[in-house]
Amino acid sequence: QVQLVASGGGLVQPGGSLRLSCAVSGGRVRGYAMGWFRQAPENEREFVAAIDGGPTYYSDSVKGRFSVSRDNGKNTVILHMDNLTPEDQAVYYCAAGPSRSGSIYYTSGYGAWGQGTQVTVSS
Repeated sequence: QVQLVASGGGLVQPGGSLRLSCAVSGGRVRGYAMGWFRQAPENEREFVAAIDGGPTYYSDSVKGRFSVSRDNGKNTVILHMDNLTPEDQAVYYCAAGPSRSGSIYYTSGYGAWGQGTQVTVSS
């Protein structure tokens, strides 16, 4: 059973950068669709970014600022976030799901979730 541990969240000023990591155990990261979602208080969990094989996918709100990548050697998925704004403040979750499911943008496309890591953007 695949297990995910997200880390790297914290407090950053507007315009700053953060790098989130998702360590995967119980499976090889390259065999899954790996996604990042976020959830702010009183909001639904929303898609942020994903990588499935080679292709990457981004929500419109983060395109051009966030980058998702995979380190097969470390069995880890990275979300690099630049030019953060207060609207990016949320708990960020990594998730794993079957590759090429057609549901990469939806929470239903993932069967395993990490515990979440808080990203706070404030001056």
